[in-house]
Amino acid sequence: MDENVANRVSKSPVLPVASYCIASILMTMTNKYVLSSPGYNMNFLMLTVQSLICVLTIRVLKNLKVISYRDFDLREAKFWFPISFMLVAMIYTSSKALQYLSVPVYTIFKNLTIIVIAYGEVLWFGGHVSALTLFSFGLMVLSSIVAAWADIQSPGSSEYTALNSGYLWMFMNCITNAAFVLTMRKRIKLTNFRDFDTMFYNNLLSIPILVICTLFTEDWSAANIAQNFPPGAKFNVIIAMLISGASSVGISYTSAWCVRVTSSTTYSMVGALNKLPLAIAGLVFFDAAVTFGSVSAIFLGFISGIIYAVAKAQQQRKKESATVLPMTNNPVSASSQSIRDSMSKS
Repeated sequence: MDENVANRVSKSPVLPVASYCIASILMTMTNKYVLSSPGYNMNFLMLTVQSLICVLTIRVLKNLKVISYRDFDLREAKFWFPISFMLVAMIYTSSKALQYLSVPVYTIFKNLTIIVIAYGEVLWFGGHVSALTLFSFGLMVLSSIVAAWADIQSPGSSEYTALNSGYLWMFMNCITNAAFVLTMRKRIKLTNFRDFDTMFYNNLLSIPILVICTLFTEDWSAANIAQNFPPGAKFNVIIAMLISGASSVGISYTSAWCVRVTSSTTYSMVGALNKLPLAIAGLVFFDAAVTFGSVSAIFLGFISGIIYAVAKAQQQRKKESATVLPMTNNPVSASSQSIRDSMSKS
């Protein structure tokens, strides 16, 4: 009886969907906690710790036979190294954007990455953007404009910081995120990497880059270390870093689990729905301004994500029912898969 219950639970979509949402929210919240600490300026150090925890965690899971991935190969590492370099650029710009922007605004602007990826696929992979998808993109842009306006108008906000720091890093993150995902898709096709193969090489090869960056670009003086890890909050900051690293493993595993138990379309829908509780969590835990503009932006971003997921579902159904010859059938955009790849480390 217990075995039957366990089997039903493992095949139920509820647990993987809930696990993915929790891991995603937990990682964003812990990152924001560290980055919003007064005087914190060692982003590369935080990312190094996260990558180390990620590699150690999946290594332990492999030894316990819970997961499997290919062993390290120097030739494959050389081939994959440019991807890891792009990953570092992506996660660093993401951390800087999250440091300056509130969680709701950061979450809403993340939608713009979907647009860049979709049109990148049109150019690189012969993808197709339907009218409904284009409508969802319009709502994403509108939600971002409303979010920016509400953020600037909120009490205590600094227009210079908002426009010239947080939004600049967010723009750079959208570009580097899309470039990383699209390039990685090409490399995956050439190497036949699976989820944990990609995760292993991404994190392992990013460690030396991050170590060099933190040692040569960040201040390791005793005074700055004390500023970043003040005596009263040192333990909490370190624990948050460790939880964030473990959460990245959880996101990767639950993403694959969710797609396996449900479908890529359901996963895309979950990603859209997940933005609402993530934005609300940011409002609750970090005292972001709750205004008509901020709530409207969250609602528009939420609706645009749902419409985008519906558009992807329609395209998938058309692809499955198509009977024309492959040479006359334009490939359908695979943005859902691209988003799954990018969440392996975000």
